Amino acid sequence: MIRVAVIGCGNRGADVYARHLTDQGAKVAWLVDPRPDRLREVAARFGVPPEACFQDWAEFFALGRVADAVVIATPDDQHVGPCLAALGLGYDVLLEKPVCLDEADLERLLAAEAASSGRVTVCHVLRATAFFQAVHEVVASGRLGRLVGIQHAENVAFWHYAHSYVRGNWRTSPPAAPFLLAKSCHDLDLLRWFAGSPPVRVSSVGTRLHFRPEEVPAEASGRCMTCPLTDCAYDARRIYGAFAPDVWPNTVLTAGGLSLEEALPWGPYGACVYNGQNDVVEHQAVTAEFAGGVTAQLTVSAFTHNNARTLKLLGARGELRGHMERGELELHDFTAGPGAAPERWRVEVGGNHGGGDEGLVAAWLRFLRGQAPPPTPLAESLDSHRLAFAAERARRAGTVQAL
Repeated sequence: MIRVAVIGCGNRGADVYARHLTDQGAKVAWLVDPRPDRLREVAARFGVPPEACFQDWAEFFALGRVADAVVIATPDDQHVGPCLAALGLGYDVLLEKPVCLDEADLERLLAAEAASSGRVTVCHVLRATAFFQAVHEVVASGRLGRLVGIQHAENVAFWHYAHSYVRGNWRTSPPAAPFLLAKSCHDLDLLRWFAGSPPVRVSSVGTRLHFRPEEVPAEASGRCMTCPLTDCAYDARRIYGAFAPDVWPNTVLTAGGLSLEEALPWGPYGACVYNGQNDVVEHQAVTAEFAGGVTAQLTVSAFTHNNARTLKLLGARGELRGHMERGELELHDFTAGPGAAPERWRVEVGGNHGGGDEGLVAAWLRFLRGQAPPPTPLAESLDSHRLAFAAERARRAGTVQAL
């Protein structure tokens, strides 16, 4: 049995990766998290004894090589240190994205992996979905002819943006990653996968217009639980009341044993979205060119009604349209002539990230068991981060950035 240490017991580390690892036959045998209450809660869930629980990842690595592999799901600005320590001991690592906040750390990680017997798999879960694998199969089949362009939209539901990027851990950068890197390095990775080559230059625009103190409604209070307004789209009472207490996003509020009633009056998730606690953009557009000439546009926006990814892949012989959350694909074959009916089919989707969380864990376990290569080489995964860093420089400077 594969025995895994999980470093970082938040939503991704404990609620997602540890759960799927356990469900797929691995054993979560060590836990690391600085929060004693959360550590005890997760340890009880997975049957990890107190002596295998640590509040500091350095204490765990001081044990030497005791696990078969390591999951690192610490906050964005705390990935590099434990990953370097893990590689120093020869561990294979499942590393949550984004892998770092400093572009120079990309080369540090590549050098550390090259010197190690361990391999790093970045948690770009969208590659592991049946939907995007089907998209990639169409590209690889040649049915589109030469791929020329990609139009991709990540629609971040209004409530999701408020939860994660106004009230949540990714509301300020630093210490969190910039919005594009934190939310859309999955999508940038897809663009690189479909293009089949690294990015060479990028431009980007984006700003923060709405979630600012200047936009606060009249009569609003500083916290939703005491606010007299009943028609605010971002009322925490309405948002979190729409979900069961044991599912995300509510599990973020209740981690450590709190109830919603206990978390909302004082915690960040009950604060007014117009308090000025956030500084990341709300709507961003990116244009990228890849080696070989493929161009791609990515738009990511807070102002949508649901979480959905939609895309068009434009080729010399055809066009592929897709809607991930509905599992819908539509292929227009130009050789059939104008007005010809498209081919339509559906792909099974379900679970977090369209089944990508479960699929990535399955692919990683196949690698750990010697049944397959790593899901994606680290160098290729890091192209998405290079693209995100360059896009953020381009956005801030109003320039086109070469990579």
